[in-house]
Formats: sequence, structure tokens, C-alpha cells
Amino acid sequence: MAKFFKNPFEWIVGKFSVDMGIDLGTANTLVCIKDRGIVLNEPSVVAVRKGTNEVVLDGRAVGLAAKEMLGKTPVGMEAIRPLRNGVIADFEITEKMLRYFITKVHEGRTWAAPQVVISIPSGITAVERRAVINSAERAGARKVYLIEEPLAAGIGVRLPVTAPRGSMIVDIGGGTTEVAVLSLAGMVASTSLRVAGDSLDEAIIVYCKREHNLQVGEQWAEKIKIKIGSAFPLEQEMAMDIRGSDATTGMPRQVELTSEEVREALLIPVRQMISAIRTTLAKAPPEISADLCETGITLAGGGALLRGIDKAIQQETQIPTRVAEDPLTAVARGTLIFLENLEEFGKVLGTGE
Repeated sequence: MAKFFKNPFEWIVGKFSVDMGIDLGTANTLVCIKDRGIVLNEPSVVAVRKGTNEVVLDGRAVGLAAKEMLGKTPVGMEAIRPLRNGVIADFEITEKMLRYFITKVHEGRTWAAPQVVISIPSGITAVERRAVINSAERAGARKVYLIEEPLAAGIGVRLPVTAPRGSMIVDIGGGTTEVAVLSLAGMVASTSLRVAGDSLDEAIIVYCKREHNLQVGEQWAEKIKIKIGSAFPLEQEMAMDIRGSDATTGMPRQVELTSEEVREALLIPVRQMISAIRTTLAKAPPEISADLCETGITLAGGGALLRGIDKAIQQETQIPTRVAEDPLTAVARGTLIFLENLEEFGKVLGTGE
């Protein structure tokens, strides 16, 4: 694809900038560049002075440094997740977070102006798409391409998305579960559900308060999900000690939580995800449905790592279901492949122009 620059300075800046694919997620942001793969994987969190958009630690309280502050900030400071349900909730903070990540990839060069491909949920509005483009441009990107997350995930896990053959991807992220049937470099049927990894964490928080009168924070809920969470009965059930504050007295307290309890806590959001998959399958035309009986369902995203989620989906749909290799990075890898093959995927481009 030919590149045109308005002036020699733009050409020079482009020459020394690293084009990148960005998985701008509710929970984590991943950046992928040519020949190096994933070069950045950090939480989508920014710590600011309360009432302002001033990033603390001299602008360095972004990502990992900021996540450590979640729920632990002193008066006058707060840790913010600028994306909710896969879309931008805080425009200025998102811009600063993107600028920090772009500068970090360029080893501190603040004048870098790369081309970027950013993944977006398939169900977002035109206004929300424009907000992503504007944030990226204000953060320093010279050109922005958008790709819908399920298509990026399908490309990232090497599904035959450009072939006249149906394949299905389920990307369970932090804010949304993206379900799509893909064929000929596009989505034949899709569903974007705002129930995903964060919803699983919230379900654990609610369960602990209801059943154990214990208040736990977001980070503890995530830790519980990762350590003993499951969507299908385990061969050997597990348990762990969890800590939080008594919901009545506010005093610190510890209780034991079992994997059976966590599975019960996660039942409703898991059923909602499966319902979205069934709805999307029902939208697919007969010829595509015939393909899916053979190609099956591929799971990507951090939620795909929940124990037994593939078995639960397969049991409900009666369609072979597998977890993709390295599901956490599938979308980011897909954005980079998309960037490297703009001509091939030109028909599904979304740009800031």
C-alpha cells in the first residue's frame, strides 16, 4: 500500500517510528511489533491525583506500577481503569496511557509517530470508534486502523479467516466476550456481550459477601479465579484461604473457599457467555453451520484460561471446542498480522480518515 506524507518531517518521523498492533483491552493492553512479537503487556490502569488528570510518579504510574495501587491509594490519589466494557470511559486518561505505552516501546522517544492497528469490540458505536481513533492520534499515532476483536483473534490464532469456509472464534476478554463466525475476511454472524473476565471477578466478590459475609477486593477476586476458578467439575477439587474485611465489623478476616463454591459463583456469567455463543450459532447460514461441525469453536482471550470453559461450551453446543495456543496474546498477534497485510485485509479496514 502506497504511503503519502504531507511533508519531509512526517516522512523522517515515520522512518524512525515502529509501527505496532495494539490490543487495547479493559484489563490489559498488549503491544506487538514486527520481528519481536509482544513487547509490552501491562494492565490498563493509570494512577492520578484525585480530581485531576495528572499522572503520579512523574507520569510513570501507568500499567504495572498503577495496578499495584488498585484499592490501596492514599487520600488525594486514585487508580483508574480508563476503559470499561471494552470502550473508552475516560478519554484523557486513555490518551495518556496510550502515549506512555507508545513512548515506552520507542525507548523514550516522545516524537515517535507510528502507524497503529487497534482492536475494538465488534458491538461499539461510531462515536466510540471515533473516540479510540482520536485518543490514538492525540497520543502520537500518525495513522490509525481499527480491527474488530473477534477478527483480530481469528487472524492471531491462524484460523482460515480469508477462506470461503466458516470458522468460529470466542474471545473472552476483560470487559467483553466477542463471539463471531468468520468467513472471507469478515464476520458472517457476531455477538458482543458485555460479560467477561471482569464480570467473573464481580461474581466472586458478590458470592464472598453473600455466603461468607466477607468483602474482597478486585485483585483478590482475580487471584481466586485464577487459582481455583472453573466452569466445569474438576477431577480434583481445590480450596484456598482468602482474606478481606468482615462485611459487618470491617475487621480483617480469613476464610477458606473451595473450587465448588467458585464454580457456583461463576455459574450465571458463564451461562450468559454460552447463551451468546448459541445465539451466534443460530444466526449462521446452513452452509457455514455445516463447516462449524468440522472446524469447531476456538477460544481466545484471558477468559479462555478458566478451567473447563471449553468443556462447558462443548457440552452445551455439541460442537468441538478448543482453547487456542497462547490465548492471551491472540488479539495482539492478530493486529500485527493485519498491519503487515493491509492489502489482503483491505476490505475490512477501518481508518481514521
